Amino acid sequence: MSHDHNHLPAEIRHEKPLWWALALTASYLVVEVVGAFWSNSLALLSDAAHMATDTVALVIALTAVRLARRPPDARRSYGYARLEALGACVNGLLLFAVGLYILWEAAERFRAPQPVVASGMLWVAGFGLLVNLIAMRLLSAGSGESLNVKGAYLEVWSDMLGSLAVIVAALVIRVTGWTLVDPILAVLIGLWVLPRTWVLLREAVNVLLEGVPKGIVLAEVDAAMRGQPGVADVHDLHVWALASNRPALTAHVVAAAGEDADALRRQLAGLLHERFAIDHATLQVEGDHCGDVGHCSGHDHHGYHHHDHGH
Repeated sequence: MSHDHNHLPAEIRHEKPLWWALALTASYLVVEVVGAFWSNSLALLSDAAHMATDTVALVIALTAVRLARRPPDARRSYGYARLEALGACVNGLLLFAVGLYILWEAAERFRAPQPVVASGMLWVAGFGLLVNLIAMRLLSAGSGESLNVKGAYLEVWSDMLGSLAVIVAALVIRVTGWTLVDPILAVLIGLWVLPRTWVLLREAVNVLLEGVPKGIVLAEVDAAMRGQPGVADVHDLHVWALASNRPALTAHVVAAAGEDADALRRQLAGLLHERFAIDHATLQVEGDHCGDVGHCSGHDHHGYHHHDHGH
Protein backbone atom coordinates (compact mmCIF):
# COMPACT_ATOMS: atom_id res chain seq x y z
CA MET A 1 0.00 0.00 0.00
CA SER A 2 1.50 3.35 -0.99
CA HIS A 3 1.74 6.24 1.46
CA ASP A 4 3.40 8.73 -0.85
CA HIS A 5 1.28 11.85 -0.44
CA ASN A 6 1.89 15.32 -1.78
CA HIS A 7 -0.04 18.05 0.00
CA LEU A 8 1.09 20.81 -2.35
CA PRO A 9 -1.46 22.22 -4.82
CA ALA A 10 -1.05 20.99 -8.39
CA GLU A 11 -0.63 24.55 -9.57
CA ILE A 12 0.57 27.60 -7.65
CA ARG A 13 -1.88 30.25 -8.77
CA HIS A 14 -2.12 33.99 -8.40
CA GLU A 15 1.64 34.62 -8.13
CA LYS A 16 1.93 36.81 -11.22
CA PRO A 17 -0.92 39.16 -10.14
CA LEU A 18 0.75 39.44 -6.74
CA TRP A 19 4.00 40.57 -8.37
CA TRP A 20 2.20 43.19 -10.45
CA ALA A 21 0.24 44.43 -7.45
CA LEU A 22 3.45 44.66 -5.41
CA ALA A 23 5.20 46.72 -8.09
CA LEU A 24 2.25 49.13 -8.28
CA THR A 25 1.79 49.60 -4.54
CA ALA A 26 5.49 49.94 -3.75
CA SER A 27 5.94 52.57 -6.46
CA TYR A 28 2.91 54.56 -5.36
CA LEU A 29 3.91 54.32 -1.68
CA VAL A 30 6.95 56.50 -2.34
CA VAL A 31 4.83 59.07 -4.20
CA GLU A 32 2.18 59.14 -1.47
CA VAL A 33 4.61 59.58 1.43
CA VAL A 34 6.25 62.53 -0.32
CA GLY A 35 2.82 63.97 -1.16
CA ALA A 36 1.56 63.56 2.42
CA PHE A 37 4.41 65.59 3.91
CA TRP A 38 4.24 68.17 1.13
CA SER A 39 0.51 68.75 1.63
CA ASN A 40 0.57 68.21 5.44
CA SER A 41 -2.48 65.94 5.11
CA LEU A 42 -3.20 63.36 7.82
CA ALA A 43 -5.77 61.66 5.62
CA LEU A 44 -3.15 61.27 2.91
CA LEU A 45 -0.59 60.08 5.46
CA SER A 46 -3.07 57.52 6.80
CA ASP A 47 -3.63 56.35 3.25
CA ALA A 48 0.15 56.08 2.83
CA ALA A 49 0.33 53.98 5.99
CA HIS A 50 -2.27 51.65 4.55
CA MET A 51 -0.32 51.49 1.33
CA ALA A 52 2.77 50.51 3.32
CA THR A 53 0.89 47.62 4.91
CA ASP A 54 -0.39 46.70 1.44
CA THR A 55 3.21 46.42 0.31
CA VAL A 56 4.20 44.33 3.33
CA ALA A 57 1.14 42.11 2.88
CA LEU A 58 2.05 41.44 -0.74
CA VAL A 59 5.65 40.61 0.21
CA ILE A 60 4.36 38.17 2.86
CA ALA A 61 1.90 36.61 0.43
CA LEU A 62 4.57 36.12 -2.24
CA THR A 63 7.00 34.66 0.30
CA ALA A 64 4.37 32.19 1.50
CA VAL A 65 3.45 31.21 -2.07
CA ARG A 66 7.06 30.54 -3.02
CA LEU A 67 7.85 28.63 0.19
CA ALA A 68 4.71 26.55 -0.31
CA ARG A 69 6.41 25.09 -3.38
CA ARG A 70 8.96 23.39 -1.19
CA PRO A 71 8.01 19.72 -0.78
CA PRO A 72 7.42 18.02 2.58
CA ASP A 73 10.54 16.75 4.30
CA ALA A 74 11.51 14.73 7.35
CA ARG A 75 10.99 17.72 9.67
CA ARG A 76 7.83 19.19 8.06
CA SER A 77 5.70 16.33 6.78
CA TYR A 78 2.96 18.70 5.59
CA GLY A 79 5.39 21.07 3.92
CA TYR A 80 4.98 24.82 4.40
CA ALA A 81 1.24 25.25 3.88
CA ARG A 82 0.77 26.84 7.30
CA LEU A 83 2.97 29.78 6.32
CA GLU A 84 -0.12 31.20 4.65
CA ALA A 85 -1.86 31.54 8.03
CA LEU A 86 1.30 32.86 9.73
CA GLY A 87 1.65 35.51 7.04
CA ALA A 88 -1.99 36.50 7.42
CA CYS A 89 -1.49 36.90 11.19
CA VAL A 90 1.47 39.22 10.69
CA ASN A 91 -0.52 41.10 8.09
CA GLY A 92 -3.49 41.53 10.44
CA LEU A 93 -1.32 42.73 13.33
CA LEU A 94 0.26 45.35 11.06
CA LEU A 95 -3.19 46.57 10.06
CA PHE A 96 -4.19 46.88 13.70
CA ALA A 97 -1.08 48.92 14.47
CA VAL A 98 -1.72 51.25 11.54
CA GLY A 99 -5.37 51.73 12.50
CA LEU A 100 -4.46 52.64 16.08
CA TYR A 101 -1.78 55.07 14.89
CA ILE A 102 -4.27 56.85 12.65
CA LEU A 103 -6.76 57.23 15.51
CA TRP A 104 -4.06 58.62 17.80
CA GLU A 105 -2.79 61.11 15.22
CA ALA A 106 -6.34 62.21 14.40
CA ALA A 107 -6.98 62.97 18.07
CA GLU A 108 -3.92 65.24 18.02
CA ARG A 109 -5.24 67.02 14.91
CA PHE A 110 -8.61 67.63 16.58
CA ARG A 111 -6.83 69.40 19.44
CA ALA A 112 -4.56 71.36 17.16
CA PRO A 113 -5.85 71.71 13.54
CA GLN A 114 -3.16 72.23 10.93
CA PRO A 115 -3.23 73.79 7.44
CA VAL A 116 -3.47 71.41 4.50
CA VAL A 117 -2.52 71.82 0.81
CA ALA A 118 -5.75 70.62 -0.81
CA SER A 119 -4.48 70.56 -4.40
CA GLY A 120 -1.58 68.27 -3.50
CA MET A 121 -3.96 65.94 -1.66
CA LEU A 122 -6.27 65.81 -4.64
CA TRP A 123 -3.66 64.91 -7.25
CA VAL A 124 -1.88 62.30 -5.14
CA ALA A 125 -5.12 60.67 -3.99
CA GLY A 126 -6.49 60.56 -7.53
CA PHE A 127 -3.40 58.73 -8.73
CA GLY A 128 -3.65 56.41 -5.72
CA LEU A 129 -7.26 55.58 -6.53
CA LEU A 130 -6.23 54.45 -10.01
CA VAL A 131 -3.39 52.30 -8.63
CA ASN A 132 -5.66 50.66 -6.06
CA LEU A 133 -8.38 49.86 -8.59
CA ILE A 134 -5.82 48.12 -10.80
CA ALA A 135 -4.38 46.18 -7.84
CA MET A 136 -7.86 45.14 -6.70
CA ARG A 137 -8.60 43.82 -10.16
CA LEU A 138 -5.37 41.81 -10.12
CA LEU A 139 -6.05 40.25 -6.70
CA SER A 140 -9.80 39.67 -6.89
CA ALA A 141 -9.56 36.18 -8.43
CA GLY A 142 -7.46 34.78 -5.59
CA SER A 143 -9.14 36.55 -2.66
CA GLY A 144 -11.57 33.68 -2.10
CA GLU A 145 -8.94 30.93 -2.22
CA SER A 146 -6.05 32.10 -0.05
CA LEU A 147 -5.83 33.86 3.30
CA ASN A 148 -2.74 35.72 2.17
CA VAL A 149 -4.31 36.93 -1.06
CA LYS A 150 -7.48 37.74 0.86
CA GLY A 151 -5.46 39.80 3.31
CA ALA A 152 -3.69 41.65 0.51
CA TYR A 153 -6.99 42.22 -1.31
CA LEU A 154 -8.60 43.51 1.89
CA GLU A 155 -5.82 46.01 2.42
CA VAL A 156 -5.94 47.22 -1.18
CA TRP A 157 -9.73 47.53 -0.88
CA SER A 158 -9.42 49.60 2.29
CA ASP A 159 -6.74 51.72 0.68
CA MET A 160 -9.01 52.35 -2.31
CA LEU A 161 -11.65 53.66 0.10
CA GLY A 162 -8.93 55.70 1.74
CA SER A 163 -8.06 57.30 -1.59
CA LEU A 164 -11.72 58.18 -2.14
CA ALA A 165 -11.89 59.68 1.33
CA VAL A 166 -8.80 61.78 0.69
CA ILE A 167 -10.28 63.04 -2.58
CA VAL A 168 -13.48 64.05 -0.75
CA ALA A 169 -11.48 65.73 2.01
CA ALA A 170 -9.35 67.63 -0.51
CA LEU A 171 -12.42 68.91 -2.34
CA VAL A 172 -14.11 70.00 0.90
CA ILE A 173 -10.98 71.81 2.10
CA ARG A 174 -10.50 73.46 -1.26
CA VAL A 175 -14.10 74.73 -1.38
CA THR A 176 -14.77 75.52 2.30
CA GLY A 177 -11.37 75.72 3.99
CA TRP A 178 -12.62 73.38 6.74
CA THR A 179 -9.44 71.45 7.63
CA LEU A 180 -11.06 69.31 10.34
CA VAL A 181 -12.52 67.13 7.60
CA ASP A 182 -8.98 65.74 7.16
CA PRO A 183 -8.72 64.01 10.61
CA ILE A 184 -12.43 63.12 10.55
CA LEU A 185 -12.02 61.09 7.39
CA ALA A 186 -8.79 59.61 8.69
CA VAL A 187 -10.72 58.29 11.73
CA LEU A 188 -13.43 56.86 9.49
CA ILE A 189 -10.79 54.99 7.47
CA GLY A 190 -9.31 53.52 10.63
CA LEU A 191 -12.70 52.46 12.02
CA TRP A 192 -13.57 50.81 8.73
CA VAL A 193 -10.38 48.78 8.61
CA LEU A 194 -10.19 47.48 12.20
CA PRO A 195 -13.27 45.18 12.22
CA ARG A 196 -12.27 43.62 8.91
CA THR A 197 -8.78 43.09 10.23
CA TRP A 198 -10.28 41.19 13.16
CA VAL A 199 -12.08 38.86 10.72
CA LEU A 200 -8.81 38.14 8.91
CA LEU A 201 -6.96 37.46 12.17
CA ARG A 202 -9.74 35.19 13.43
CA GLU A 203 -9.61 33.06 10.28
CA ALA A 204 -5.81 32.81 10.36
CA VAL A 205 -5.71 31.89 14.06
CA ASN A 206 -8.40 29.26 13.47
CA VAL A 207 -6.13 27.60 10.89
CA LEU A 208 -3.13 27.71 13.24
CA LEU A 209 -5.18 26.23 16.10
CA GLU A 210 -6.44 23.46 13.79
CA GLY A 211 -10.02 24.62 14.21
CA VAL A 212 -12.88 23.38 12.06
CA PRO A 213 -12.65 25.23 8.73
CA LYS A 214 -15.13 27.94 7.84
CA GLY A 215 -18.22 26.53 6.14
CA ILE A 216 -17.93 23.07 7.72
CA VAL A 217 -20.05 22.00 10.72
CA LEU A 218 -18.45 19.09 12.58
CA ALA A 219 -21.82 17.69 13.75
CA GLU A 220 -23.05 17.55 10.14
CA VAL A 221 -19.94 15.68 9.02
CA ASP A 222 -20.36 13.22 11.89
CA ALA A 223 -24.07 12.69 11.10
CA ALA A 224 -23.40 12.19 7.39
CA MET A 225 -20.71 9.58 8.06
CA ARG A 226 -22.89 7.74 10.58
CA GLY A 227 -25.75 7.75 8.10
CA GLN A 228 -23.70 5.95 5.46
CA PRO A 229 -24.93 2.31 5.02
CA GLY A 230 -22.49 -0.11 6.61
CA VAL A 231 -21.23 2.32 9.29
CA ALA A 232 -21.85 1.11 12.85
CA ASP A 233 -20.08 3.98 14.61
CA VAL A 234 -17.67 6.90 14.11
CA HIS A 235 -15.22 8.14 16.74
CA ASP A 236 -12.00 10.18 17.00
CA LEU A 237 -13.34 12.49 14.27
CA HIS A 238 -11.20 15.56 13.59
CA VAL A 239 -11.55 18.17 10.84
CA TRP A 240 -9.02 20.97 10.37
CA ALA A 241 -7.34 22.93 7.60
CA LEU A 242 -3.85 22.53 6.19
CA ALA A 243 -4.36 25.97 4.64
CA SER A 244 -7.34 28.27 4.12
CA ASN A 245 -8.85 26.22 1.30
CA ARG A 246 -7.54 22.74 2.07
CA PRO A 247 -9.66 20.97 4.73
CA ALA A 248 -8.46 17.65 6.10
CA LEU A 249 -10.15 14.92 8.12
CA THR A 250 -9.19 11.92 10.22
CA ALA A 251 -11.63 9.45 11.78
CA HIS A 252 -12.01 5.92 13.10
CA VAL A 253 -14.97 4.20 11.48
CA VAL A 254 -16.52 1.02 12.88
CA ALA A 255 -17.91 -1.11 10.06
CA ALA A 256 -21.01 -3.21 10.48
CA ALA A 257 -20.56 -6.98 10.48
CA GLY A 258 -19.79 -8.35 7.04
CA GLU A 259 -18.94 -4.99 5.48
CA ASP A 260 -15.95 -4.73 3.15
CA ALA A 261 -13.58 -2.23 4.75
CA ASP A 262 -12.04 -1.01 1.51
CA ALA A 263 -15.40 -0.49 -0.21
CA LEU A 264 -16.76 1.36 2.84
CA ARG A 265 -13.73 3.61 2.95
CA ARG A 266 -14.18 4.53 -0.71
CA GLN A 267 -17.86 5.30 -0.17
CA LEU A 268 -17.07 7.55 2.79
CA ALA A 269 -14.30 9.33 0.87
CA GLY A 270 -16.76 10.03 -1.95
CA LEU A 271 -19.33 11.32 0.54
CA LEU A 272 -16.81 13.68 2.14
CA HIS A 273 -15.71 14.99 -1.24
CA GLU A 274 -19.20 15.59 -2.61
CA ARG A 275 -20.92 17.06 0.45
CA PHE A 276 -18.10 18.85 2.26
CA ALA A 277 -15.31 19.32 -0.35
CA ILE A 278 -12.93 17.38 1.91
CA ASP A 279 -10.40 15.66 -0.34
CA HIS A 280 -7.73 14.85 2.24
CA ALA A 281 -9.31 12.14 4.41
CA THR A 282 -7.52 9.59 6.58
CA LEU A 283 -10.03 6.89 7.54
CA GLN A 284 -9.30 3.91 9.76
CA VAL A 285 -11.99 1.25 9.32
CA GLU A 286 -12.43 -1.20 12.20
CA GLY A 287 -14.61 -4.26 12.69
CA ASP A 288 -17.57 -4.01 15.07
CA HIS A 289 -16.24 -6.96 17.07
CA CYS A 290 -14.10 -4.44 19.00
CA GLY A 291 -16.83 -4.21 21.61
CA ASP A 292 -16.41 -0.82 23.23
CA VAL A 293 -15.75 1.25 20.11
CA GLY A 294 -14.04 3.92 22.12
CA HIS A 295 -11.21 1.49 22.78
CA CYS A 296 -10.70 0.05 19.32
CA SER A 297 -6.99 0.37 18.68
CA GLY A 298 -5.34 1.49 15.50
CA HIS A 299 -2.94 -1.42 16.01
CA ASP A 300 -5.67 -4.05 16.05
CA HIS A 301 -4.91 -6.56 13.31
CA HIS A 302 -8.50 -6.27 12.03
CA GLY A 303 -8.20 -2.53 11.46
CA TYR A 304 -7.87 -0.98 7.99
CA HIS A 305 -5.97 2.33 7.75
CA HIS A 306 -6.02 4.26 4.50
CA HIS A 307 -5.58 7.79 3.20
CA ASP A 308 -7.66 9.39 0.46
CA HIS A 309 -6.43 12.50 -1.36
CA GLY A 310 -8.89 13.78 -3.90
CA HIS A 311 -11.03 12.64 -6.75
